[in-house]
Amino acid sequence: MNEIIVLTTTDSIELAHKIASALVEKREAACVNIIPEIRSVYRWEGKICDEKEFLLVIKSTVQRLEAVKDRVRSLHTYQTPEVISIPVSGGDPAYLSWLHASVE
Repeated sequence: MNEIIVLTTTDSIELAHKIASALVEKREAACVNIIPEIRSVYRWEGKICDEKEFLLVIKSTVQRLEAVKDRVRSLHTYQTPEVISIPVSGGDPAYLSWLHASVE
């Protein structure tokens, strides 16, 4: 199978909604969950940052990954947005069928 979960974070709920809506509207993702107010601790430009962010959990396929990455980068405000793809295993067949139909 070729289903994936793509993760990215944003610094605002508005941007999270904008990216999620665009991905689903353009059929680049079947569904996007927005998890509000996570904390991210990371190193950026030599200093440790601790920021409130919003996590997007994007359900898509390997075939749509480049489109997802391009869309996220084109809408994102971060210089280097996180875009990480994780393969799906053991998914419910009916759900995975719906996922594929939603991105075709």
